[in-house]
Amino acid sequence: MNLRILLTLHALVTLAAGVVLIAAPGLIPGAVGVRVAPDDYLVCYLLGAAELAVAFLSFAGRSLRDPEAARLLTRTMIVFHACTAAVEAYAFARAAVDPSIWANVALRLVVIALFIQYGLRGKGQS
Repeated sequence: MNLRILLTLHALVTLAAGVVLIAAPGLIPGAVGVRVAPDDYLVCYLLGAAELAVAFLSFAGRSLRDPEAARLLTRTMIVFHACTAAVEAYAFARAAVDPSIWANVALRLVVIALFIQYGLRGKGQS
């Protein structure tokens, strides 16, 4: 594994999430017990658009050669996933979502660890 491969995988997963949030807005929230009424789909569409932008950033970032730019990209992905994990935990604390949300929080923590390992510590940069 190296940063380029991690960014490629990250791009694919976030692209898929973005497409699903736009094409089937209730599917991902429904997986954690959140019902989204059709009148509220705009929230899913906006989240899907953000996921598509993150996917693009991940995909475009694969070709970065400047170490400082690669670290900035890595820190951005870490902040994105840390903030998302925090709001997912907050939603659970407010009894708004199913306990299965913790699987997604755990996955985000793994993604953060991978970005630290391969993006900040420089393991497998090539």
